[in-house]
Amino acid sequence: MTLTDQVTKNIVCKLLKSEDYRIEIVTLINAEFLQFAIDFFKKIIDAKLQSKDITIDWYKKAFLNPKLSAKEIAINSGLNKKTIHNMFNSSTKEIIIDASNEHYDLLYKSIQNLVDTEDELELTLTIKFKGVSVDLNVSESLIVINTLAVKRAELRGGLWSTAGKKVEKPLMKSLCKLYQVPENNYDASHFVKNKRKKVDREIDFYLLNNDKQYLCEVKLMGKGNPESADAIIARGTNVFIADTLSQQNKNQCDQLGINWIALRGENGYKKFGEILHKLNIPYVNYYGNLDNDLPEILDELFLTKE
Repeated sequence: MTLTDQVTKNIVCKLLKSEDYRIEIVTLINAEFLQFAIDFFKKIIDAKLQSKDITIDWYKKAFLNPKLSAKEIAINSGLNKKTIHNMFNSSTKEIIIDASNEHYDLLYKSIQNLVDTEDELELTLTIKFKGVSVDLNVSESLIVINTLAVKRAELRGGLWSTAGKKVEKPLMKSLCKLYQVPENNYDASHFVKNKRKKVDREIDFYLLNNDKQYLCEVKLMGKGNPESADAIIARGTNVFIADTLSQQNKNQCDQLGINWIALRGENGYKKFGEILHKLNIPYVNYYGNLDNDLPEILDELFLTKE
């Protein structure tokens, strides 16, 4: 589950050009999920054919096998590692195996109750590969469908989170390059947690002016999750950059003296120049063409990245 450099570049370009970047993530989720589904179906055929049982135990023996990775076992049971960690405050393999087996048994029991209740329902999932086919009954089919749904959700959550983290610094550096901000007037150092501190949060980016540091934070948020903006605002942010901001978020930032940029607004990135001027950060107004300049800037950034 990775976000390639090219996808990151595409997202930065779309953000700065006031375009919707989400299709990049959705496309990646689709590709990852479809590949998982194909591989999963191949494993089902193999496990089903090797099983000597006529019960659903073939699935549990093959897909909750302790020899598999903890991540695989959790997904195959209908859970994921993050959920298990939240439940037990730990995600050791032993705990994941126990939690996965317990959850699977409960899931299968629920499916059996549903099948018994909906006794008129007929469902057969047939999987064919290289001339070999297996049929899954209602219970088996529902377990497989549930596993696919859990995997899709895991991919979705992981990739959206990864996108936000990987785009922050390239986006800020691109803005600084567009406006020719001297390198000694910003700090994008790699974050290293200081274990001696009780509270040590990762900082996205700083604009610098002599002895003054201005905290900049990026949030790829939509209007449907204003709580994300509240959390950023509460951290003492000086410059807040988002994909979209509600009018309430904008008013809140204005009231608290926080400089904001809503990139989805027309030429939204241009407000960066106004902020630099306000903070007395050296810069040169940008009048160039993003289509021409951004690819060159991003290629340079990713060529020299740490």
